[in-house]
Parts: sequence; structure tokens; C-alpha cells
Amino acid sequence: MTIKILLADDHKILREGVKALLNRQEDMEVVAEAGNGEEAVSMACEIKPDVTVMDVMMPQMDGIEATKRIVEDGSSRVVALSMYADRSFVSEMLKVGALGFLLKDCASTELVEAVRKAMDGDIYLGPSISHIVAKLYVSSLHDPDEREPLTPREKEILILLAEGNTNREVAERLHLSIKTVGTHRQHIMDKLKLENLADLVKYAIRNGMISVNR
Repeated sequence: MTIKILLADDHKILREGVKALLNRQEDMEVVAEAGNGEEAVSMACEIKPDVTVMDVMMPQMDGIEATKRIVEDGSSRVVALSMYADRSFVSEMLKVGALGFLLKDCASTELVEAVRKAMDGDIYLGPSISHIVAKLYVSSLHDPDEREPLTPREKEILILLAEGNTNREVAERLHLSIKTVGTHRQHIMDKLKLENLADLVKYAIRNGMISVNR
């Protein structure tokens, strides 16, 4: 049986690479592609793919909300693919029903295995992600009420700002107004008690949100 796959990622070049990889497998076929979360939900509901490979950070609707809607509708099983090994992204994606979480620099064999595992209803986590999940579990034992200070949207904006994007560039990427990005930025600074952009970049590096060699 061929596994029908929907790819959801706003980077076309990455989609093409993943598509080529999956289509080389005898038991897989990419049947549709989406460039944002809203498209992913619409396509999943219409096509009912076996597995959706979902980027976490996308415009119009992030991958977390899109996954939640797809899983609740029973349209497809979901495997998350992200550039960032951020524990809140991992936690939220698993909470809303994703059956896998991998980083975009994972080995091709890992993604293929994750898709097959999801097809069978099993969970697959990349090696670095398994470590994060273990730490989340240990943290919950010591402090069950521990909460992430930032929302997923605030995390997206923090990462983009820390990577050197301006408010305008972040707004264009996420399809938000510049004013909305500015408001989010101030909330982030207030919540984390940061004084300036340099502090924000240091926070992002310290918490594994961006690479030092970005």
C-alpha cells in the first residue's frame, strides 16, 4: 500500500527536497503541498492524506494550530519537522497529537522511518528531540505546574528577531501587521525581563532556539 503524504512548509526549496526524498520510496507518494497552515488544514480535510509532514513555524496559521485541527478532524496523522529544537514547540506539537518530531537537518532515513511509524500509529522522535522530551518529563516530576513563559507565536517572533530580522520582515514572514509584531516584541521583552535586542539574541542562543553559527 502506498502512503499518501501532504507536505506543509512555507519554504518551497525545502519542500522540493523532502518531496524528492519521499517519492523515492516505493511505498510513499507526496500527493499535495501547502505553503501555510491554513492551506494545510484545508488540503488535509479535502484529500485525507495518510500522513502530513508539518513545519512548526508557518505564516497565517502555525503548525501547532494546524496540527490540532487536522488531528481533531481525523484527516491525517502528523509528523512535525522543525529547524528548532525548542522544548515548547516539541511539547505543544505532541500535546495536539503529532506522532513524530524531527529537526530539518535530520538524516533522510529518520524522516522515512517517522512517516512509516506515523502510518502505523506509532510515535517517532529524533535523537535530540528524545532528549528534550526526557527533560520535560523530569521537569514535570519536580514541578508539575511549570509553564513556558512565552506562547508559540511569541517564540516564533523571538526566533525571527534573534536571527536578525526587522519588525517589518517578521511581519511579512508571518503575515502580521508591524504594530502586532511590535506589541509581541514588547511582551517578550517584558516576560523575559530583557533590556534590548542583544539580550534577546543571548536568550535565544542560551535556550537552543538559534545556532551560534547562524
